[in-house]
Amino acid sequence: MISVPRVRDTLETHQIPVYLLAVAAGFAIAFTVPDATGFEDAINPALALMLFATFLQLPVASMRRAIGHGRFIAALLVANFIAVPLLVALAFPLLPGDPLIRIGVLFVLLCPCIDYVVTFSQLGKADASLLLAATPILLGLQLLLLPLYLALFMGAEATGLVEPGPFLHAFAWLIVVPFALAATLQAAAKRSPIAARATTWAGLLPVPATALVLTVVIAAVVPQLGLALPAASSVLPVYVAFALVAPLAGIAIARGFGLVAPATRAIAFSTGTRNSLVVLPLALAIPGALPVVPAVVVTQTLVELLAMLAYIKLIPRIVPSRRQA
Repeated sequence: MISVPRVRDTLETHQIPVYLLAVAAGFAIAFTVPDATGFEDAINPALALMLFATFLQLPVASMRRAIGHGRFIAALLVANFIAVPLLVALAFPLLPGDPLIRIGVLFVLLCPCIDYVVTFSQLGKADASLLLAATPILLGLQLLLLPLYLALFMGAEATGLVEPGPFLHAFAWLIVVPFALAATLQAAAKRSPIAARATTWAGLLPVPATALVLTVVIAAVVPQLGLALPAASSVLPVYVAFALVAPLAGIAIARGFGLVAPATRAIAFSTGTRNSLVVLPLALAIPGALPVVPAVVVTQTLVELLAMLAYIKLIPRIVPSRRQA
């Protein structure tokens, strides 16, 4: 008999290799399937599935635990919504002048991760449970603040690119609807054994669904990469610098708030990990987004997956427990 928790734990523990295989599969499809650009039509359904699976794991009921840890929440919010925007502001003048490149970078760097960061932080000996409890707060705040950040960084340019109609359509169908379905299933699971079993089995979805999104997006974008390659390569140094500096900024802020080592590591992971695939559907709502915007977003994802391998090993050494110290 299949042990769902055991399979889920195995998938989460090995998710980086799974994602890298998904990336390789996307490239293989792009180079072997004659009309791989048809995968563009599959991006939104794949994203909707991934977001539904992600939201189903959000512990909305456990927000009380996160709110009860005031210093942790304060450090988390300062790190992600003050320190990170300041880092982005320092890097912003170094970006190419193309508005699509700039807005793609803003979309991805200004939004903290709410999904696989929990698993990665656990592997890195952080307090993953605190980070998990805080994910609904992070999601709500980033969706509220992102339009303000775009206006602050790009002014009228952002207003011209982010048209309300397509943006609201993408937000409704790819954020609101999956969230509502996930919340409905969570509520039904408390009363119905069938819904409870469905919720348990749906716990296997996040890693495969995320891998599917990576495959589909890369298969759709690579055939047009001739147009997007300069854009992707131009932002690569910014992403690498962010991956190096952001966790250190998070550690400094957490220590300033007097957090213990596991909570400090959680802040570091949160600061260094971005919400690239969750905000991708909103970025794709920008007129003329393909292929530049998804290429810019997915480039950050690839840098981040490699950085995670280093974070898991290095962050516990940079932030040792008292006993280790």
